[in-house]
Amino acid sequence: MTTIKPHTPAIVWIARVLTIVFAAFITMFAADVFSEGYGFWQTVLALIMHLIPTFLVIVLLVLSWHWEWIGGIAFCALAVVYAIVAINRLHWIAIAIIGGTMLLMGVLYLVGWFQKKQTLVH
Repeated sequence: MTTIKPHTPAIVWIARVLTIVFAAFITMFAADVFSEGYGFWQTVLALIMHLIPTFLVIVLLVLSWHWEWIGGIAFCALAVVYAIVAINRLHWIAIAIIGGTMLLMGVLYLVGWFQKKQTLVH
């Protein structure tokens, strides 16, 4: 007789909260459009362009809320892509902070998904 282990969602909740904090963090980088001296519509367009990464993170958060494996794969892939694209443009600390955070979120989602899957199997 196997007993059902209670699912401990701590890992998944940590991943979700970290994703929300990360979205807020990258949103701060969009604020520089207000100091560029653009006109109103140019500022709006620049702001929308700067917020595309935030929108992507929010969409992934919504998908990952129900399907952790999507967040796990997507955030790990984004971390790798970000590191490859930024390697010659940014200091390694910036790459480690942004790419490392996305990698951590991806791993947390994958671990949470794996734990959830194990709970359902046993």
